[in-house]
Amino acid sequence: MNGKTALGVILVVVGGLMVWNFFGHGLSGLIGFLMPFILIGLGAVGLKNNSKVIGSILVAVGALMLLPKLMGIVSLLIAVGIIVWGVSMFRRRREF
Repeated sequence: MNGKTALGVILVVVGGLMVWNFFGHGLSGLIGFLMPFILIGLGAVGLKNNSKVIGSILVAVGALMLLPKLMGIVSLLIAVGIIVWGVSMFRRRREF
C-alpha cells in the first residue's frame, strides 16, 4: 500500500466516523435533528392560523434549537467531502 492509498483509506474512515457521529448513532439522533424543523413548521402553521403568540414562540424556539445544528451540517458536508476525496484517491491509483 503506497502513501496515497493509505491516505485515501484514512480519509474515508475519518469521514465515515464524522457522518456516524453527526446522526447520533441511530434514530434518536435523527429525531433530534428533525425536531427544530418540526417546531418551526408548527409555528408557521400557528402564525398562518392567527395564533401569533404561540406561533412566534414555536418559531423562535425551533430557530434557537437549529443554530447549533447548523455547525453539524457544515461538519457533515466536510465529512462527505473527505470521503469523496479519499475515494478519488483510490480511483486515481487504479488509473495509473
